[in-house]
Amino acid sequence: MRFFFLFFLSVIFFFTACKENSSIETSPNARLFFSTDSVLFDTIFTSKSSTTRAIKIFNYNKSKILVDELSLAGGDNSNFKININGLTTNKLSGIEIPGNDSIYVFIKASIDPNSSDSPFLVEDSLLLTYNQKTKKLPLVAYGQNAIYINNQTLTGNIILKKGKPYVLSGSNILSENANLELEAGTRMYFHKKAKLVLNGNLRANGTLKDSIVFASDRTERIYRDEPGQWEGIYISDTSKENIMNYCIIKNAITGIYIDSSKLETHPKLLLTNSIIKNHQVAGVIADNSVVVGINNLLFNCGRHLLAILNGGRFEFYQNTFAGYNFSLSRTTPSISVSNGKNTDLTASFINNIIWGNNRNELELKKNGNRNFDVLFKSNLIKTTDTEAVFGNNNTFNTDPIFLNTRHYLFWLSIESPFAKSGEAIKSTLYSDFIKTDLAGLDRIFPSTLGCFEKK
Repeated sequence: MRFFFLFFLSVIFFFTACKENSSIETSPNARLFFSTDSVLFDTIFTSKSSTTRAIKIFNYNKSKILVDELSLAGGDNSNFKININGLTTNKLSGIEIPGNDSIYVFIKASIDPNSSDSPFLVEDSLLLTYNQKTKKLPLVAYGQNAIYINNQTLTGNIILKKGKPYVLSGSNILSENANLELEAGTRMYFHKKAKLVLNGNLRANGTLKDSIVFASDRTERIYRDEPGQWEGIYISDTSKENIMNYCIIKNAITGIYIDSSKLETHPKLLLTNSIIKNHQVAGVIADNSVVVGINNLLFNCGRHLLAILNGGRFEFYQNTFAGYNFSLSRTTPSISVSNGKNTDLTASFINNIIWGNNRNELELKKNGNRNFDVLFKSNLIKTTDTEAVFGNNNTFNTDPIFLNTRHYLFWLSIESPFAKSGEAIKSTLYSDFIKTDLAGLDRIFPSTLGCFEKK
């Protein structure tokens, strides 16, 4: 008898509990809460969807609350969409939120193009209506009109002007004998797996105040320093006399790959006053080519900042090779230099900083009996093999004392011993690029090592 009595009580308790849990809180004083006070999207290219933002709606009451309507204030004209339980819409009714529980709401933005060259503000509100009241959550995004280039072959003489950015998808090829000129301030954004192939000539001549940008089309903050988002720039064997001045190349697999050259008098690439960063494999790979680099800053690359393969001719003045990797794991040296079994190498490094997290940041590899002529003068080099470095006035394994490596600030600090320790560079074909630093400051010799002059 006692067993049946306890069983009867448990059944009563169960149904009572179910009844209490199934009750709906209708009091106007009951409140629901958003997990954030607003939703902000980074710049979104028009006609493209944003990444998804997730928010939660919390019910801290004991009983469930029935949401009469969750909607976008802009209705059908809104640039935003909400998704609940797999349903994408701008309005949903009859949503139950259990007591002491929550629900997820997913929000995306998609912005129609207009005539503006500059980013423009787009706003709406998420409206939560329940128990005779409405709660608002502001939604904010910035739209950016763009010119889209998809798997195109570019011919003739082409000038791309600043204004609306260019968004590239697929493989975009500059034909042999074609010329591509990028106006200062031009921005080129690349979709996943996109690349720019140069069979012709590129003139990307930016300025201190108006750099030319090559980057991923993922502009959200979480992707800002993410490597490997696009393929990179490929300079083929038929391309010659390319110029990249005041350019920012970031977030690719390899920033610039320079293929073999006929070793012409003029460099296949003149790279000056540029920043190359956040590349999954390498910043610059040069394969039996001719390259001159002046006043450049290279950092945060997965294997090498600079890889010279199979010889060629190279000159590097006043560059900072900063092998600091906080988003990538790297065991290889920042710079790798090699000739080929059948190709000669002539290279000079003057007034550079070659430094980083690893014990050895310079690798010199001689192959076969071909010429391996590499000269280092007045550089700071972090290396475990100082005897392999040929030249004079080099300093080894003394910390340059950068301003803040964690935040990628590679100016030399007040305590740095490398102000006014550079070689007095004689007049060259590239004197106009050497006379100022990457920040536009006058360079007075003997100069500060690296791309930034220290007053």
